[in-house]
Amino acid sequence: MPVIHTHVSTSISVEQRERIKTAYGKAITAVPGKSEGWLMCPFESDMPIYFAGDDSQPAAYVEVNVFGSEVPKSAWESLTKSIMQILDTELSIPQDRTYIRYTATKDWGWNGGNF
Repeated sequence: MPVIHTHVSTSISVEQRERIKTAYGKAITAVPGKSEGWLMCPFESDMPIYFAGDDSQPAAYVEVNVFGSEVPKSAWESLTKSIMQILDTELSIPQDRTYIRYTATKDWGWNGGNF
């Protein structure tokens, strides 16, 4: 049950959103046991994002949440490279203006119950 929640200061077209979603589906497999089959991808665009006190350049904040308690650091590192490359390629958001926050939790609700 991974979620990749993307907040960006730029606009995202439907076509870009589809390409990003598809690329995230491939990238999430870096996390053991995760796949596109359970991936949720909310997008928020055109957000004012100040980075180092400046909002004149594109920026992104991405939250990645997964069900589980142990995720190898190498998986997060691989995912960081993928997500930053995807946002740079699709939306021209520089990697040095992107933050990614990772969370793994053992408490996750779905379909009227909890895992």
